[in-house]
Amino acid sequence: MAGGTGRGAKEKGKMTVDLNVQKSALRKQIRQTLQSISPAARAVASLELCDRLQPQLQSARTILFFAPLPDEPDIWPLLEKLLPTKKICALPAFDSATQSYSARQIQNLTADMAAGKFGIWEPSAACPEISLDVLDLILVPGIAFDLRGHRLGRGRGFYDRLLANGHGIKCGVAFDGQMVKELPAGTHDVRMDFVATPTRLVKVSG
Repeated sequence: MAGGTGRGAKEKGKMTVDLNVQKSALRKQIRQTLQSISPAARAVASLELCDRLQPQLQSARTILFFAPLPDEPDIWPLLEKLLPTKKICALPAFDSATQSYSARQIQNLTADMAAGKFGIWEPSAACPEISLDVLDLILVPGIAFDLRGHRLGRGRGFYDRLLANGHGIKCGVAFDGQMVKELPAGTHDVRMDFVATPTRLVKVSG
């Protein structure tokens, strides 16, 4: 019995290592693709993606945005447009005590934002926290997505933990070059309900 348990643990460990190797290789490949996009093309694609997201935003009242990194689609215009409305707009904020992300509401992009732990703009500690289970829509960045709704993140696992506790519709946000046929995925990886790119909005089946 003990021998069987040992073999099972070894096999599981090897599968985890293989999965991480596959993910690392794919991250490198997609990053090279992203680097080939010119700033002008990136700006145009980001605006097209913002238009693509309009139907999702219209039906949501409480939305979790993200602060885009330089290689991610710029969805800031959507946030700026919705802040003066009655919709509740939030962004992830890192909690050093729990080493995890929570959601905090913002009302002013200038007054409410500060540089976070990883150099990513996030709500200041004075912004009210919003329970993840009241979110209607979660806009999700990533390195890559596939048609089954799987997401490849940056490898830290912070976003997966946030998504696991979020009850709203999860919509991946990506450039077309970040869509792949199939991603290597583990049991802890959270699937998207939709994936939006500049040219399409993919509804994930199953």
